[in-house]
Amino acid sequence: MRTLIRDCHVVSPGLDLPGASVEIRDGLIAAVFPAGASLPAAEVVVKAEGRRLLPGFIDLHTHGCAGHDVSDASLDGLNRMAEMKLREGVTTFLPTTLTLPRERLRDIAANAARYHAKQEFAKTPGLHVEGPFINPKCAGAQNPAYVRNPDVAELTELHGLCPVSVVSMAPEMPGGVEFVKGAKALGITVSCAHTAATYAQLKAAMDAGLTHLTHFCNQMSPLHHREIGCVGGGLLEDKLSLELIVDRIHLSADLVSLVFKLKGAAGLMLITDSMAAAWQPEGRYEIGGLPVIVKDGAARLESGALAGSTLVYHAGLRNTAAITGLPLSELVATTSWNQARSLGWKDLGKVEAGFRADLVLLESDFTPAQVWVDGVAKL
Repeated sequence: MRTLIRDCHVVSPGLDLPGASVEIRDGLIAAVFPAGASLPAAEVVVKAEGRRLLPGFIDLHTHGCAGHDVSDASLDGLNRMAEMKLREGVTTFLPTTLTLPRERLRDIAANAARYHAKQEFAKTPGLHVEGPFINPKCAGAQNPAYVRNPDVAELTELHGLCPVSVVSMAPEMPGGVEFVKGAKALGITVSCAHTAATYAQLKAAMDAGLTHLTHFCNQMSPLHHREIGCVGGGLLEDKLSLELIVDRIHLSADLVSLVFKLKGAAGLMLITDSMAAAWQPEGRYEIGGLPVIVKDGAARLESGALAGSTLVYHAGLRNTAAITGLPLSELVATTSWNQARSLGWKDLGKVEAGFRADLVLLESDFTPAQVWVDGVAKL
């Protein structure tokens, strides 16, 4: 079946095309037509009325939403998460774990594999395993009771239950560099997180294959004039891709502007790091068995430490556009293409012939109006 999205403003890395039309066939983008071009017939015609059409968003880091947590290991819960992610414009996401007992992580991976086998809503290519291989001194909202040293055997076991796309860990912990090498050998992207690593330790991990920094600036060694740490390393090293939570809570507006100025959009990836309270009213929740209070949009442990976010993806993009003043044609790479490129997903992240027809049509306020996954209308 052919679908034609008419009179849309296509915004994609390297492309800003008002008045365009996009043809979808067999789950792929078959063609992008400029304004005024002769258009083919199609069984389904969508009138975009000038709204912006972007690649579907890719959220590499989300623990939960709509009252559900990945760590619940519930298929119904993961289905509901995947359904609600579509309302954020997210067509692909990585269910993200927490620092938990080994048996619980196995249950979470097995549950994710069940959804992966029948992906009815947003797609889940794999898991993001955040913890348990972190520095307990930088645990944040991770439960320090379950922190353990990097263990390739445990990661291999989880990878066998459900593909692991990303693992976040602290490379300065015993065996950290060898763990990075082992994870890379499995085809898993390695990210630095909940870490007190020095710049030298970060560099050693990069030499072993580490390429990402998880929720940049949060729970990682800060920039100091005698030791630049992971924050300084993230700004200095072009090969590192940085996750950003742009909810106006985790990072100040000035910091977001600074990162974009120094790093450029090509090295940045917007994420939500959302927990169960996203899309929900404020009140009391849990994350990884730890009590959380959500007030004024911020999710915090009783200690006051931030515990994930309540951010929905399209709001993060709207915040980023307002803070930086950059055109959407530049920012669009941070929502999909950078994520896809960094993880080797070659057919995602662009509105271009031959790419998967994972698309989001945005209202002027960035709210998703329609969403397609593999060319099928889902919203």
